Amino acid sequence: MTATFTNLPSNKYANFFRFLPVMTIVLMLSACASYDTRLNSTATQYLGTNGSIVTRNSTASVTDRESYWEGDSSSGSPSIVINIGEQKVYYYKGGKLVGISACSTGREGHASPVGNFKIQIKDEKHASNLYGDFVDANNVVVVKNVEYKKDIPPPGAHFQGSSMPWFMGFAPGVGMHTGFLPGVPDSHGCIRLPDRMAHTFFLNTPKGTPVTVKP
Repeated sequence: MTATFTNLPSNKYANFFRFLPVMTIVLMLSACASYDTRLNSTATQYLGTNGSIVTRNSTASVTDRESYWEGDSSSGSPSIVINIGEQKVYYYKGGKLVGISACSTGREGHASPVGNFKIQIKDEKHASNLYGDFVDANNVVVVKNVEYKKDIPPPGAHFQGSSMPWFMGFAPGVGMHTGFLPGVPDSHGCIRLPDRMAHTFFLNTPKGTPVTVKP
């Protein structure tokens, strides 16, 4: 897998590779053989697909150049196939492919479950009850990227779960939702999608929709 950048103005992107960690490129080429903790840092900067410099706090995608939706005029029962190896989600209606989305699946140590499932939960404003930040009384972040059952909040702080807009749960603690896509598996097991695709899939997917997750 290689990334090609064309017609990038030198004055705007001269420092691009200074921002992009070398290990990110290595991970993309080695199928994430060893997770680089810099992917989990809010200080790490990436080149977004719209040409802007983004961080993981954004819902922007670093690699989403292939997502599309053509299902509004199609009928038939929906079904979803998530391909971990390809980092893509395929959406079908009546057996016809009507949409593809880039995704980011579970990183090393937090692998997304493989198998056959069904959409069980739909929540457009879902928040994680396991992962998030410790915030103060004014909801200002005190400690980022914490685990609720493992980490202890500082005095006066409380846990605030990570936002997971357009959440569709299909396995215990795992679902599809809006999130950051760095180009490699990066989540705690969920399937992160670009916001526009998560929204579209949410609107078109009833509970009970079959979901197949392939390695």
